[in-house]
Amino acid sequence: MNVKGMAIALAVVFYATIVQGFPMFKRGRCLCIGPGVKAVKVADIEKASIIYPSSNCDKTEVIITLKAQKGHRCLNPKSKQGSLIIKLKERIF
Repeated sequence: MNVKGMAIALAVVFYATIVQGFPMFKRGRCLCIGPGVKAVKVADIEKASIIYPSSNCDKTEVIITLKAQKGHRCLNPKSKQGSLIIKLKERIF
């Protein structure tokens, strides 16, 4: 192999190691896109889940499961209802 081919191979290997170290998503893989809703009807809530910041996502997420298979909603953790749910869940555990 000549010097030019060796330099190209070395450049490709070097580039591959650099690209592999870059994060694909700057904010992580959060489940909630955007800030979330401010409130949900209490009668419609079946379950509340809190996901704390981790290596995957750098923010606290409050995910509400609605009754009657209506899906999930992301609740803003800084809203009044969101902070109340976080406090109640922390008190239980």
